[in-house]
Amino acid sequence: MKLIYRDIGKDSSGQVTLVAEDGEDMWHTYNLLQPGDSLRASTLRKVQVESNTGSVGSNRVRTTLTIAIEAIDFDSQACMLHVKGRNIQENQYVKMGAYHTLDLEPNRKFVLAKKSWDSVHLDRINVACDPSQNADVAAVVMQEGLAHVCLVLASMTLVRAKIETQIPRKRKGSVQQHDKGVEKFFDSVVQAVIRHINFEVVKCVLLASPGFVKDQFYEYMFSQAVKTDNKTLIENKSKFLCVHSSTGFKHSLKEVLVDPAVSARLSDTKAASEIKALQDFYKTLQNEPDKACYGMKQIEKANESDAIDTLLITDGLLRSQDVQLRKKLVTIVDSVKDSGGVVRVFSSMHISGEQLGQLTGVAAILRFPIPDMSDSESSDDD
Repeated sequence: MKLIYRDIGKDSSGQVTLVAEDGEDMWHTYNLLQPGDSLRASTLRKVQVESNTGSVGSNRVRTTLTIAIEAIDFDSQACMLHVKGRNIQENQYVKMGAYHTLDLEPNRKFVLAKKSWDSVHLDRINVACDPSQNADVAAVVMQEGLAHVCLVLASMTLVRAKIETQIPRKRKGSVQQHDKGVEKFFDSVVQAVIRHINFEVVKCVLLASPGFVKDQFYEYMFSQAVKTDNKTLIENKSKFLCVHSSTGFKHSLKEVLVDPAVSARLSDTKAASEIKALQDFYKTLQNEPDKACYGMKQIEKANESDAIDTLLITDGLLRSQDVQLRKKLVTIVDSVKDSGGVVRVFSSMHISGEQLGQLTGVAAILRFPIPDMSDSESSDDD
């Protein structure tokens, strides 16, 4: 994310001009936008034009609009945002108060203004504009006939390619058709790896499968790389790590990422630190239940005692349109930081974030036990 301009006053009101550069940045943008904010960006608008002869036609013109945001939709496949709202600035093509949808996409500049920029939003801008926050982990989760090529970003897991191939079963006395099917499948996966993984950025590529599929694929890929003199694959051979998974589906990434061998390789990535924090929470909940809590009621009680050492919260909860709830959450986030605690914001587009979301979306590891915490109601809808 590029920060072009920032003007935020002492009263926390103001605006920023940003350029999202990739899909990860679009997710950050989605988490910055809220109903009630104003958004300014260039757009195409269909306008009616009357010719000299009096006939009326329509043309699409590019213009810059400022809208008061009412609804936001994130298209994760196209990595595009559709932001609907009413026009709030004079424009020769669009009447004041008329509805329009601005489409935000990578490499298109936009200006976002808020009446109040809170610490959570400002932290997100700092993270998004930090060049070290790039995707550095890729994964191929596979089983015979099925593979998912994924990028494990700091805030989301993106499936870049899904390969499905019918492989004939082995028959007595003839395995030729089966072997041909496997080779065709492996070749498709190799092409997807070459197409979707940027080895200049990626530090580690996980090959995961049940049984020996991953090992057979690894051998096939590098024998083909030598035959075709694919220097990119050959030079990056050391980045590949074969690990076990129970299936070839995306959800198996969860078990892959907590494998100790994998954690060691990914120790400097945000994805790994989130997964470790969630593991630590579950261990504490199991072994010292009075030093772990989840759900708003428990979190508020713990925060009142300055007991929170690590706060885990999903960005989905922080996007709440319930203004009072969001204010309450931001206050807790600030309070934890002020008392020397750690705050980890989990992405709901990431596997660890999905897990935390199933556990109310907010949890904490405490500095000291709070008696009866585990006996109080855990699942609340606050």
